[in-house]
Amino acid sequence: MAEKHVFQAEIQQLLNIVIHSLYTDKEIFIRELVSNAADALEKLRFTQSAGHPVFESESPLKISIETDEKEHRLVISDSGVGMTHSELVENLGTIAHSGSKAFLQRLATEQKPDVSLIGQFGVGFYSAFMVASKVSVDSRSYLPEEKGWRWTSDGSGGYEIEEIEGAARGTKITLHLKEDSHEFNESWRVEEVIKRYSSFISFPIELNATLINTKQAIWSRNKNEIKEEEYDEFYSYIGHDKEKPLFRLHFSADAPLSIQALLYVPGKNMEVMGMARSESEVNLYCRRVLIAPKAKALFPEWLRFLKGAVDSEDLPLNISRENMQDTTLMQKLNKVLTTRFIKFLDDQSEKHPEDYTKFYKEYSRFLKEGIVTDYTHRDALGKLLRFESSTQPKDEQTSLADYIKRMPSEQKDIYFLLAPSRASAESSPYYEVFVARKYEVLFLSDPWDEFVMEHLRTFEGKTLQPAEKADLTVENPQKTDGELSQDEAKELAAWLKESLGDRVGEVRASERLVGSPVVVVDKDKMLTASMRQMLKRMKQDIPEDTEFKHDLEINRSHSVIVRLNTIRNSNGPLATKVAEQLLDNAKVAAGVMEDPRIMLARLNDLLAEVLK
Repeated sequence: MAEKHVFQAEIQQLLNIVIHSLYTDKEIFIRELVSNAADALEKLRFTQSAGHPVFESESPLKISIETDEKEHRLVISDSGVGMTHSELVENLGTIAHSGSKAFLQRLATEQKPDVSLIGQFGVGFYSAFMVASKVSVDSRSYLPEEKGWRWTSDGSGGYEIEEIEGAARGTKITLHLKEDSHEFNESWRVEEVIKRYSSFISFPIELNATLINTKQAIWSRNKNEIKEEEYDEFYSYIGHDKEKPLFRLHFSADAPLSIQALLYVPGKNMEVMGMARSESEVNLYCRRVLIAPKAKALFPEWLRFLKGAVDSEDLPLNISRENMQDTTLMQKLNKVLTTRFIKFLDDQSEKHPEDYTKFYKEYSRFLKEGIVTDYTHRDALGKLLRFESSTQPKDEQTSLADYIKRMPSEQKDIYFLLAPSRASAESSPYYEVFVARKYEVLFLSDPWDEFVMEHLRTFEGKTLQPAEKADLTVENPQKTDGELSQDEAKELAAWLKESLGDRVGEVRASERLVGSPVVVVDKDKMLTASMRQMLKRMKQDIPEDTEFKHDLEINRSHSVIVRLNTIRNSNGPLATKVAEQLLDNAKVAAGVMEDPRIMLARLNDLLAEVLK
């Protein structure tokens, strides 16, 4: 005789929530029931290892799934711990955990309730009622003296329990599928869902007597036991990439979180190759069950090139396993993983510099994006930067740390110069004082680099200083015949200011030039000339030369400046043209001349004057 029971009120509320609004995709019920089966098998394995007597101890630990298209049924069985009569009532008919009733009351009254309580009890079983009009559960406890029982319900208000004969150890769930869910009695559809979410469960999963979870969760194994070809095979499977990865990081951690991770850096950066913006391809698992494919919150955006798997037992999930309950914990996981990966890259740069050079060539833009956008890891990312340098051979790069090791004791700052190429940097008027002082300069050719330096600002206590902003002078400059005196230079500077008018700010004699006649200097101590020009381009309504006036410095020993001082009294018009041309030349050298074509007419006039 079947016992009739009424659902606890909270269970009925919960069923309504699960069926109508909790899960975004009905297929999730398969993942939930398979996960519950795996948990039951794990509990039995622990019980056996502890030496406790077990009913049908020789029965293999596995999950079996059968589809019945004719009767529209789906059966999911496991040979795990099973349930007693009282456990069936407690687990499937009541909510025994404190605080649950209060949670459900908030759920009914709030539009966006706190879901932190709902994950404190496993209710994934009730997802079966999304697709089934009737669910029956046959269960036989592992305890030798127990009997078999059948729990049956249509989810409408109550359930029945009756004793059954001949039940095997474990639990068998039979779902009588609703008309709109008949897709789940087709074997191909069930197999598709299992392979998506449950491929790496450690127990065999048989679908209609065929083993379907043939892939191992190798991230959970000891890395000393894994062969190189296994790592490559797993990368090909999870990364959908036939090429070998550049780097692989496999690690486990117990504190501050329990983490098992296997991360890969692909051999090619698809974004650089003109493909669309990459998306994270690191899947998040909890006990080898897929929780979030391509989990975006797992890493910062700048690490979107990574592929692999992260498994953590510490993740508290909401009832549907589709969202994290504790965003603080997720942020902690993000920080731990990112910090560990940055340290890995730093180690690789020391141990395998050639491999790191290949990585940097492909992925340096991502690291630079991280410095600009990720304050938490900015300093650590600074260690990974590489640049050409005035003291290193062409096409070789150096780190900021190595630059500091080479600094003379009197040098206080790290200097860099933004230029399209090394040759351009070496011919820049801003570079001359560094050659004279024998100071190393980093050559930055990537347009992003200036933003990177602006955000990084310091490294190991040293200020990152643009070459054009450096407060340096040539020590003991060589005097040349005919160079202007300081008074003559002041008079020429005053004349240049009068002639050039609003096109310049101040004009003065330079103490940093050696081989160039003039240089433009931005008065702003923070922005470089090129960055200021970029800001100007963003404000398209500002007329040219009405903002961002540069100061002009002149080299009183340069022959052009000496000659200009001579002709300004004898041939004023020509001298004015030369002054304008010198200013434009300096702007071109600084990279702030918006359209060099506007000076071509004047340049042709000057050539005509020379060729008279």
